[in-house]
Amino acid sequence: MKSDELLHKMPEETRQTVEFIWSSLPGSERTILEKVIQGIPSDANLLRMLFKMATTQLRLSFGQKRSVAIVGPANVGKSTLYNQLVQTREDRALVSALPGTTRINQQADAGLFAIVDTPGADAVGAVGEEERQRAFAAARQADVLIIVFDAIQGIKRTEQELYQDLVALGKPYVVVLNKTDLVRREVSEVVRLAATNLQLEPEQVIPIVAKDGRNLAQVVVAISLTEPGIVAALGQALPHYRWRLAWRSIVSAASVSAVIALAPMPIIDFVPLIATQTSMVLGIARIYNYPIDMQRARELLVTFGVGFLGRTLFQELSKLGGVPGWVLSAAIAASTTVAMGYAAAIWFEKGEKVSRASLNAISSNLTKLLLERLRGKNKRPGEIKEQVAAALQDSPLAEDRAPLDEQAEQAEQTDL
Repeated sequence: MKSDELLHKMPEETRQTVEFIWSSLPGSERTILEKVIQGIPSDANLLRMLFKMATTQLRLSFGQKRSVAIVGPANVGKSTLYNQLVQTREDRALVSALPGTTRINQQADAGLFAIVDTPGADAVGAVGEEERQRAFAAARQADVLIIVFDAIQGIKRTEQELYQDLVALGKPYVVVLNKTDLVRREVSEVVRLAATNLQLEPEQVIPIVAKDGRNLAQVVVAISLTEPGIVAALGQALPHYRWRLAWRSIVSAASVSAVIALAPMPIIDFVPLIATQTSMVLGIARIYNYPIDMQRARELLVTFGVGFLGRTLFQELSKLGGVPGWVLSAAIAASTTVAMGYAAAIWFEKGEKVSRASLNAISSNLTKLLLERLRGKNKRPGEIKEQVAAALQDSPLAEDRAPLDEQAEQAEQTDL
């Protein structure tokens, strides 16, 4: 995603507001924030993880959160969209197929902004008028509006009038068309018709499926564009978020590597590990939005010299005595795979090569940790895999790579 692409999805009034906000930023800051936007995940679950990690930083740096109100006709999926954005299950709204399920405004924490669910603003009668007033009260107090319509119901006169009344409030807003999964192949035509009836361009209507979070990222990033502070907070959280995802891939590859090393072969033969480590490097590259192919991934393995590192470690640690060869082989294979994963993450994030001394220190420390876990009687490959995975998952590294950064820095200074 790029900010220009998202700006085109905004109605003209909102686009002008956002363009003014962003044009007031220094060019260097805009460039940094653009890179952040491109790194924001499209998967709803991953997006929520990133938002959660960025929340603390936003509170420390920017204080009061912006308020976002979800408004629109009854039974278009406002509460379902609200539930996709809230941080905790306790804050979720009641959802049903019956119109009018939501009778009052409900506000909760969405991580980087406060989100407000509102009743249908198109109901008739005394009760309907009360609900409309509540919805518009929330809209007036909000900083940004998400105006939701239904792909099946379409845009009739009542929806057009409601839309015009909401736009008249003068708030930045995005228009979304929910339940587009129900129109399947006709999505483009349905979006076009909805846009025409709202006097918008088709790209200014975001098609979503609130129940599974499809295209949720486009909506929340569009909201974030109205407040650069939100994007900045996401940028500060992005390295930690990416490391947590990368760590999952590293743990999986390391545990498989430990099993591979149990095969009756010399430890110096690391060729069978290449496939596992290459797949890991490719996965980490995708997490960091770094274009790479299989050949380049293999080249990185050679560049960082992980095979040589494994042989050196085996020669050094085999002098300890009392450590069965199979245990040492498994621990070294796993630890060098972790070191490779760390080196790849640093390379894809910063373009910096981790030194051989740093990798050796990381691998040596991890090998000793794993040796403690694996000592004892012979174990089945499945048990080895589980124990290595458990040891790494329980490590503080799952949340933060800072300990590895410190080890690498200390080794670098010692090697000077």
